[in-house]
Amino acid sequence: MRANLYALAAICLWASLAALGVLLQHVPPFLLTGISLGLGSVLAWPFVLKDRRQWRVAPTMMLLGVATFFGYHFLLFMGLRLAPAVEVNLINYLWPLLMVVLAPWYVPGLRLRAAHFMAAALGFAGAALAIWGAGASADGGANRTPSIPGLGYLLALASAILWANYSLQTKRAEVSGNGFPTAAIGLFGLLAGLLSLVCHWLLEPPVQLTGHDWLLLLAMGLGPLGASFFLWDKALKLGDVRQIGILSYLTPLASTVLLMQVTGRALSWSVALAAALIIGAALLGTRKD
Repeated sequence: MRANLYALAAICLWASLAALGVLLQHVPPFLLTGISLGLGSVLAWPFVLKDRRQWRVAPTMMLLGVATFFGYHFLLFMGLRLAPAVEVNLINYLWPLLMVVLAPWYVPGLRLRAAHFMAAALGFAGAALAIWGAGASADGGANRTPSIPGLGYLLALASAILWANYSLQTKRAEVSGNGFPTAAIGLFGLLAGLLSLVCHWLLEPPVQLTGHDWLLLLAMGLGPLGASFFLWDKALKLGDVRQIGILSYLTPLASTVLLMQVTGRALSWSVALAAALIIGAALLGTRKD
């Protein structure tokens, strides 16, 4: 139960990402990611100042963490530039399904029951309905003309694989006794943020940020690109990755509802049906073996 509560807290923070992204849509994505990840890393600093061993991580896990934090956002942002956003978002949210289905191959002793497969399928159906419904209500299904949609979809799939692999590798390392302190998430975020800022310097035009922008960036850094990663790490280390993966389908639903509130759009029947599917999936998938 504690692990599921940590996961739900991370999901609540991730739900605010799209709404904050809309308010900061004038900020280039790599600059946005770099500043936010850097600010998020500050949450780990008190623990590191108290005990520097908190950032002592095996090279393989360091590479995994930094590559995931940077690569996930890089692949997703590039996918959004090359292909329609609704489809890219949908493909990206294959990662909870991958977490559930691949869990036995990563974590010794786990097995999948029919209920897990059914819950994963229901959750993905609900996520798809929430994302498609939001896209249709936003622009009637119209999207800008993508430059290379096939490549964009592949990048979105790669981002999903990357995050599912990171989550399952974290759990496997913890089970095998080779895990890392949760405070090390701050180091992953700091280094990935620096890489993002280098990408901004190389690829994006410079911008002037206002005081209001910095307040929103602070909220994003301390929330969906900060505390959420620490909460997610605690959930993975304490809980059942099959259940956590199914609960993760609440992210696109909550994000869609919050985004509709921020943009002043009315909730639709598709969102209500998506909620029923995802909540049903969560109840089914979090039943004890």
